Amino acid sequence: MTTHPIGTREQWLAARRALLDAEKAHTRHGDELARQRQALPWVRVDKAYRFDTDQGSASLADLFKGRSQLLVYHFMFGPDYKAGCPSCSSIADGFAGFAVHLAHHDVMLTAVSRAPLDKLQTYKRRMGWTFPWASSASGDFNFDFNVSFTEAQQRDGDIEYNYARNSHAMDVSPAPEPVAQFAATCGTDAATYSRDRPGMSAFVLEDDVVYHTYSTYARGVDALWGIYQWLDRAPKGRNETGIWWRRHDEYERS
Repeated sequence: MTTHPIGTREQWLAARRALLDAEKAHTRHGDELARQRQALPWVRVDKAYRFDTDQGSASLADLFKGRSQLLVYHFMFGPDYKAGCPSCSSIADGFAGFAVHLAHHDVMLTAVSRAPLDKLQTYKRRMGWTFPWASSASGDFNFDFNVSFTEAQQRDGDIEYNYARNSHAMDVSPAPEPVAQFAATCGTDAATYSRDRPGMSAFVLEDDVVYHTYSTYARGVDALWGIYQWLDRAPKGRNETGIWWRRHDEYERS
């Protein structure tokens, strides 16, 4: 028997209209946050980053592929991983569907990871993905944008992630059980897994100069994770008691 409140259609409609007011306020607040993001000052990117791509070696400007705006998803796939992070993989499942629309609206979407290109290509084929995915294995891009860290930084507790120092659950020792579980699914240990983090960064190209405009990390990427936007509207919400998601090709095997 359900323990959830039961009501009449009239009671539901009254409650739903009250909720609509709150939803509209939330939407207006989201619009204001978007305006504040776009009002952030731009920072010129002077370092000559290089990436390995399906088309060969590329600069950061090359990743724009003729568009004036670039969105980079910092995909957790370290050089020692055997497979990409399951959470990042769930987020990336939605990229192909809307990347084509963004590309026709002057916005290029690409993923960037530290794993070598051949690993990314193999995993991309396994997942059936078509969006661009570049390797930053040979440079400092991930480190400079605070989504990758060295063993020395990890050992010394010198990690700044999500605009705070050593405040993330992944920095705790011993590693929380979910982190250890995710690491195992990537074929590595928790410490190695934790040296890469998720996030997204935005860039703009004007007069042949690239500027960094925005970055977000940790739960800042929640809004990009499609399944959670749907679950937040489902009758039981996220309804989580632990890690429940897998790579999309692993459900039938479990």
